[in-house]
Amino acid sequence: MTIVAAGSIATDHLMVFPGRFSDQLVDGKLHHISLSFLADELHIRRGGVGANIAFGLGVLGLRPALVGAVGADFAEYRNWLEAHGVDTAHVRVSTERHTARFVCTTDAEQNQIATFYAGAMGEAGEIDIGETVAAVGDVDIVVISPDDPAAMLRHTRYCRAHGVPFAADPSQQMARMPGPDIRELVDGATYLFTNAYEADLLRQKTGWSTEEVLDRVGVWVRTEGADGVTITGCGKEPVRVDAVPAAVVADPTGVGDAFRAGFLAGRIRGLGLVSAARLGSAMAVLVVETVGTQQYDVEPSALRTRIGQYSDTAAAEIEHAMFGIPTPSAPLEATA
Repeated sequence: MTIVAAGSIATDHLMVFPGRFSDQLVDGKLHHISLSFLADELHIRRGGVGANIAFGLGVLGLRPALVGAVGADFAEYRNWLEAHGVDTAHVRVSTERHTARFVCTTDAEQNQIATFYAGAMGEAGEIDIGETVAAVGDVDIVVISPDDPAAMLRHTRYCRAHGVPFAADPSQQMARMPGPDIRELVDGATYLFTNAYEADLLRQKTGWSTEEVLDRVGVWVRTEGADGVTITGCGKEPVRVDAVPAAVVADPTGVGDAFRAGFLAGRIRGLGLVSAARLGSAMAVLVVETVGTQQYDVEPSALRTRIGQYSDTAAAEIEHAMFGIPTPSAPLEATA
């Protein structure tokens, strides 16, 4: 089975401001802001939500098909993704625009101010994801993550019309998109991914209650940072999954993307919702401890140690599902 990851592909310019943004805000003047922050650090990294999710799936041993639009400057990035298990054959290359840029400054309290230049991403709406689905064959799910809004809607309509399971991940684009478009993106999704703030924004913009959202999706997965993850299905009690503690918080950029990769990879490999969320949480902490969204490695024994913070049984189950390593109760021939 294959996962198709549709979404933005970008280069991240990540800066660190040693102070606090809030200290620079003047009461009564928030309607007219003109600020400049002197950053101590600059890191240029590969990113974009679609590419980040695809990278995470690739390093976990899957072969995801990435769908998005880039510029002619994508060649080196393409080689990087292919080397980490991502199928980039279905990426559209623009002849006129640069690959998208994400410029983000993080302060001492992990607050962020960011600007996103769409560039070639503006052509993503011209992509026919049906061609990718037909070429790949046996697609288990299409992940529709932040991208050009026209592309997100077109991909969603295709999946709904053709009975292709899809995961809705509107996240950053929710601030831009009107309620009717968000309702269309969400309706019929197998999985809906949001963080806690985005969950409130989704309800506000769509006018739906939590119950009305759950009537339209299979499972709603809400990430809550260090407080863990809440998983909810229609007519079912919410399930909480604790986060994996981070040894150090280096940069929160891309943490949610890594979680989605781990969660979906776990589901593809047969894990239950809780176990898949635990794998996603372990992947997320690998990102938060590094600067850059694709600068981490997945080493089975190290990942097992992370998941072992839940329990040895949880770690053994996930290790067996993802890497074929037998559980203590499973004979060796069971993995053949």
